[in-house]
Amino acid sequence: MASADEHSEKLERVARLAHSAGVQGILLAGHHNVAWLTSGRGNRIDGSRETGTARLLVAADGRRFVLANAIEMPRLLGEELTGLDYEPIEYPWTEDQDPSRAVRAARSVLGDGVPLGADWPLPDTTGVEPALARARGLLTYGEIARYRALGREAGVMLGGVARSLTPGDDERDIARRIMDGAVAMRARPIVTLVGSDERLRRYRHPVPKAAKWKSVVMLALCAERDGLIVSLSRVVAAGGGPPDLEARTQATASVFGRLLEATRPGATAAHLYGVAADAYAAAGFPGEELKHHQGGAIGYRAREWVAHPKSQETVQARQAFSWNPTIAGTKVEDTALVVDDRLEMLTTTPEWPAIALGDESRPILASGVWRL
Repeated sequence: MASADEHSEKLERVARLAHSAGVQGILLAGHHNVAWLTSGRGNRIDGSRETGTARLLVAADGRRFVLANAIEMPRLLGEELTGLDYEPIEYPWTEDQDPSRAVRAARSVLGDGVPLGADWPLPDTTGVEPALARARGLLTYGEIARYRALGREAGVMLGGVARSLTPGDDERDIARRIMDGAVAMRARPIVTLVGSDERLRRYRHPVPKAAKWKSVVMLALCAERDGLIVSLSRVVAAGGGPPDLEARTQATASVFGRLLEATRPGATAAHLYGVAADAYAAAGFPGEELKHHQGGAIGYRAREWVAHPKSQETVQARQAFSWNPTIAGTKVEDTALVVDDRLEMLTTTPEWPAIALGDESRPILASGVWRL
């Protein structure tokens, strides 16, 4: 959980953002923003909603408040926000459906009619989500430590599930084992994909179905813990797998390596998209970048931004990335950390077949195919 210094640093970022946006306070309700500001503390009850039960208000002068109904406030103060000194503003649960309730509550302490920012659509507020995303992107050293632990455990867990598979397993049962493994490591599986054989060739996002795998199967997971998210995929083959699986995976890995090599502070998302397009062409698969997004920055959302030809988002000095190049029938995906000009793979699986890329100054290991 958050140290006092980490929490203070993030509060200062939000206060600076408020000044830049010309507002007197910023309301946060998105799960990802509340988790970021509090380093993993939550406002989630209903996982189907983008926003949670509490709203945090950070004033431009540094004051901070929690806005919540009478159902949730005791738990928030007694558990989620303990030690962080948020001043409570409580209201009846019957007022939750009023979209202007949070705005009125914020102005009751900041002043009538003052300009406000918000991370979700609210009447009479300025949207600040893009600016918040950039503020989230620069990881603290506490977040880096939590990321390393999560990545290490996720790599071990998904590799263990993959090694345990037997041809004939149902995709839905495999997905359940992945989700059970994520929960066992105190993480929340937010994306779980399993695709096999012809479905894997046909679909880039294979949601698990009533299909029993025979020759090849791919497992993909996005797992969230303390708000941070890692993303990784593993491919398993039986009986040698499809004859072109190795060549396609090597080609996909070459794109993965080129992307990571180019992921350096200051690089733009548009430039990185171009790197992917050139890498596919060099590997003999021109145009594959048009069939699936290639990934991008990761953090408190499964993708904070994706590489896109029109995007001008830039790589920050301490930021996590998950590139996921695909060629029909295979995929390479892992989460990596960029700190200045250093690169660190977070989600590797011990003793998993690895495809060596990069060079001695910046070694890169891409996950290959596990063969039963």
